[in-house]
Amino acid sequence: MKPAKVIDADGHICEPERVWTEYTSAKYRDAVLQVRTENGRSSLAIEGQSRMAGDGPGPAQACIPGGMGPSGQSLTWKDILPGGYDPQARLAVLDEEGIDQALMFPSIHLLSGDISDPKIAAETCRAYNNWMSDFCKESPERLFGMGIIPMQDVDLAAAEASRLASLGLRGFALRPERYNDLALYDERCDRIWSVAQADNLAVGIHGSFGSRMKGFSSERYEGNVFYDHMIAHPFGQMAVMMDMIAGGVLDRFTKLRVGFFESGLGWMPYWIDRLDEHFEVMGHHTPWLKRHPSEIFKTQCFVSMEADEASGLRWMQEKGLLDSILWGSDYPHFDCTYPGAYQTAQTTFDSVAEDIANKVVLENPARFMGLI
Repeated sequence: MKPAKVIDADGHICEPERVWTEYTSAKYRDAVLQVRTENGRSSLAIEGQSRMAGDGPGPAQACIPGGMGPSGQSLTWKDILPGGYDPQARLAVLDEEGIDQALMFPSIHLLSGDISDPKIAAETCRAYNNWMSDFCKESPERLFGMGIIPMQDVDLAAAEASRLASLGLRGFALRPERYNDLALYDERCDRIWSVAQADNLAVGIHGSFGSRMKGFSSERYEGNVFYDHMIAHPFGQMAVMMDMIAGGVLDRFTKLRVGFFESGLGWMPYWIDRLDEHFEVMGHHTPWLKRHPSEIFKTQCFVSMEADEASGLRWMQEKGLLDSILWGSDYPHFDCTYPGAYQTAQTTFDSVAEDIANKVVLENPARFMGLI
């Protein structure tokens, strides 16, 4: 049975050229993260240097449904679906899909952590957040955005985070990898968590592939897009979830809400059990940890599922973790289920239990976003 309201908790926008032209100050227009198209090929440019411009897939292939297939090789950024950058077109997609509200993450700006210069990173984030705010203002009751912050410098990150609530954004996205080897449990980051908790901002940890940040996939499989995409999401999320829970962040900030996105559900029950086991037999190595990891997860954490994850959904149900699940369409990325994203998800919900959908697409995302 379809709930009274359907919330897509993990959609994406595809940043238009306006972000790095109109929304960026003249001083930084050539340096901020952007897409450049030359000789029929679109590539990502960071600090003035293009990347992914060889024979491998570029940003357009990653951000168009089916774009990673053989027929996607000729796609450029101009082929991006209007629903990725035009709010009225996005609203039409929501209507088409039977979705009432959408929480949207960046696409290429998920790679802002690859920027080395903190000032360029700060300008990249400022411009993106201002544009995302304007995008959502077209329909503030239906369109909700996640901002980004320049973690290259904690002071700059805290300052940018403090702007987000006034912009109407629901929180900010972070990469699972460490920014300049800074662990998120490092107490230098507490200024950021303090702002998020005080301003009712959600923290959405969302991976991507193609990044050169130090991490599992970039160190082992740079240049192999299959391997990179395969492990970048789940391996990175396992590590950063441990950082946030076992590292004591969520014990220090008990009202902070953290979501782990686009890595699936299947690994979750195992990982929570393993964290609990280590807490029970090796807890003296983490004396700052006051609660079982499973208790922390149940009260402060969320994880997103794909539309067809019936097995993972059953495992989460068996562990009593249904209150922590969100559903995301991943629209308009290459591996999204579109058209028919929510229809596919509803079939998955019905195959497990009829009351699941109300939690996963209404109650849980509303709590994560701070709407209730």
